[in-house]
Amino acid sequence: MRSIMTFATVAALVGLASASYAELQNVEVGGQIRIRANYYDLDESLSQESSWVEQRTRLSVKADFTDEVSMFVELDEWGIWGDSLRTNYITGVDGNGNNGADDASIYQAYIQADQMWGTPLRLRVGRQELSMGSEWLVGTNDTSSFFTGLSFDAIRLDYITDEFSVTGVVSHLADNASGIGGTGNDGLLDDDVVMTALYASYTGLEDITIDAYYIGVYDDDQAGVGVTPQGAFAALEGRRQWGVANPGFLALNNTFDRIAEETTIHTIGLRGAGTYGAFDLESEIAYQFGEIDVDNGGFFGDDDLEYDALAFNLEAGYTFDITWTPRVYLGAAFFEGGDQDNGGFFFGDDDNDLSFNRLFSNWEYSEFLENTDLSNSLIYRAGISAMPTEKISLLLALAYFQADEEVDLGFDGFGIFDLFDNDADDNEGLEVGLYGDYQYSEDLVFRAGFAHFFGDDGLEDGNFVILNGLGAFADTEDDGDYNYLFWEAEISF
Repeated sequence: MRSIMTFATVAALVGLASASYAELQNVEVGGQIRIRANYYDLDESLSQESSWVEQRTRLSVKADFTDEVSMFVELDEWGIWGDSLRTNYITGVDGNGNNGADDASIYQAYIQADQMWGTPLRLRVGRQELSMGSEWLVGTNDTSSFFTGLSFDAIRLDYITDEFSVTGVVSHLADNASGIGGTGNDGLLDDDVVMTALYASYTGLEDITIDAYYIGVYDDDQAGVGVTPQGAFAALEGRRQWGVANPGFLALNNTFDRIAEETTIHTIGLRGAGTYGAFDLESEIAYQFGEIDVDNGGFFGDDDLEYDALAFNLEAGYTFDITWTPRVYLGAAFFEGGDQDNGGFFFGDDDNDLSFNRLFSNWEYSEFLENTDLSNSLIYRAGISAMPTEKISLLLALAYFQADEEVDLGFDGFGIFDLFDNDADDNEGLEVGLYGDYQYSEDLVFRAGFAHFFGDDGLEDGNFVILNGLGAFADTEDDGDYNYLFWEAEISF
């Protein structure tokens, strides 16, 4: 809102003015404008076309002081063209759209101290982006459309040397206003969501990085909107599934529609990446465990839902030293699905496991099936890229999707036994995309792309592959076809 933007601007100016007494050394101003026009042409079974233009504007100030101390403040605004007209074009009366209210907010604002006490220790405190490894599990949410960005209120401590680095993070993801004029409990972290992470990297080998990490998310009493079962329902509004208004009918796994009391997710992983001559490799594997404490009101069975899932990502490429420097790659990714047992509350064990949770990933394997939350899937990938000129780069990408755990389409006999063995088809479909970048100048780049998805029976059957394995597309037609077209301009300084 306008008041937020005004406050942030004044606060930044006051901070810089007061900091001048702390021997201000240097000030840097940066910014970025990114505009993207999106168009979806969906299959007749969904009866939907969707188009919109999104824009994100960023403006930052970095101030360096003595003793390796600095501060960084960044404002940003993301929105859709046409939702901010400040007047009614017919009557002239203000009130159309969002009444001209600005959506700018403080995206980043942190204090940083480097080389603390003469050691390779760096401390960063405040709102900040977190980019871990290739951003497979924790990233900045700026991939493809709906590049809203993602920052964390966190304390980050880094120990960095020439051969290795270790990063520790504690982030407060959500607060239920406990003890600050709210109605929540007054206890520390009551009704809150917290993330902790420990990320270590070894860089002692030339052009190769080896990482090991732990990421933990603790959600007390449904405070979050992205990790609990209820979060899947809250996420329906504003997601990119088939467009801004989520026009595609979305089916949810109501087996998980329980009252969550506490969620704990632990993720441990290893990553290796680098280049060797013309070859390049990106590989990562992670194991996730934890549980959601729930109260389902049943008389039998275990109320808790468990995380017990494996995931990996692999991509290998080779770049030819010839004209256009083409690069070919092959890849695969796997996100283990949950046990879709619909045994019922009164009979059967009702021991549903959850699919691998993508956490805060910045990877998108499909323009159609996800917004960094695809799970319960096996993905095969291939592609070729080339640079016809120094300013133009092209990419042809293919991906084939299969469900790991198929939904049971048969009658389950009230949980005692299955009357029919009628699992859904596991084939979701094939996606083909053609993308191009034109580096008009050092600061300005234009992008365009087209993607087509050849839907298979798995989409029609309704496997739970989206929303971290909690949701499914209810496509009602065999072999549906979907198209996506975009054009984008980005300038940075």
